[in-house]
Formats: sequence, structure tokens, C-alpha cells
Amino acid sequence: MRIYMQTPVGEDAAPRYYHLHLQEDLLEGWTLVRESGRQGSGGRVVKEHYPDREGAEQAMIKARDEQLKRGYRVVFIQGQEQP
Repeated sequence: MRIYMQTPVGEDAAPRYYHLHLQEDLLEGWTLVRESGRQGSGGRVVKEHYPDREGAEQAMIKARDEQLKRGYRVVFIQGQEQP
């Protein structure tokens, strides 16, 4: 699952991005990868390990909600299960 968010485009600075994605690891756990920075430049990457997918998804949704409160907008979501 992937979530890509971006701040609105401003006249004085490049927009910022926030990219979240889940990866299954080789030890039967899950890794939440958070990448953020200014569009067009290198970003900061933080990886968090979770023992199960449910915990990783909850952390991903919490991180998404925190960034939405900061003014980011969701640009696309990939891999979300349809109801």
C-alpha cells in the first residue's frame, strides 16, 4: 500500500511531499517507510518495523492523518483494498 501526499504549490517555494508505503520483510514482519522532503530534491527516509500488517497499517493511517492536519493533500493511493 502506498500513499503519496503533497503540500499546495506556492509561488515562493517548491511543494513538500510525504510518501508512505508498506513493505513485507523477510522475517514475517512489515516495514512502514516514510519519505519526506521538498519536491525535486533528496528527502529524508525513516523505516519503522512492525510484527504484523495490521499494526503497520494503523501506523500508516495515523501518519497520514497527522500530515493531513499539517496541510498536505493526498495525491494518490495505491493498493488500497476496495470495500
